[in-house]
Amino acid sequence: MTQRILILQGHPDRHIPHYCHALADRYRQGAEASGHEVRLIEIAALDVPLLESQRAWQDGELPASLKEAQDAIRWCQHLVLVFPLWLGDIPALVKAFLEQVMRPGFAFEFVEGNPLGKKGLTGRSARIVVTMGMPALVYRHLYRAHSVKSLERNILGFVGFSPVRETLVGSVEGTSDAAREKWLNRLGKLGAKGE
Repeated sequence: MTQRILILQGHPDRHIPHYCHALADRYRQGAEASGHEVRLIEIAALDVPLLESQRAWQDGELPASLKEAQDAIRWCQHLVLVFPLWLGDIPALVKAFLEQVMRPGFAFEFVEGNPLGKKGLTGRSARIVVTMGMPALVYRHLYRAHSVKSLERNILGFVGFSPVRETLVGSVEGTSDAAREKWLNRLGKLGAKGE
């Protein structure tokens, strides 16, 4: 079964190709080769203003620069978010992007008497692909993958994405070309499956 897949490339540096770009591209190639319809958005190429208040988030207008991205999230059946781990967390640019596009009235609805509200993006799955300098096992077991778990549960899961799967690519700086190619091949296979 083919899917509509949105890849969000979350590496904040758009001027130099990074391994995140290669992983996203290989996923895209695998997905397109299998007949999936794919859109790719490079978050760093967008104007992503910071939200400065709860009122701006709840009642403010979505910036025009992010309307197409929000429409693509609505369009997709499967979301792939690729980013590097920075200071143990998602880069600030990715967080600012998610704060802007995952607004009430789109990503969820406030419901009186229900503190969790109503999820607005159900029926969609997601995959988070994270690169990092440390070994992935250290991040997963020593640090309990806290930022990825928070993203899975408190953002994507909160608005309805399920299941949310993760791919943690560790020791990126010190790994061999052969190991990097194995990860690229894995992403290509995941893309082909639409997972």
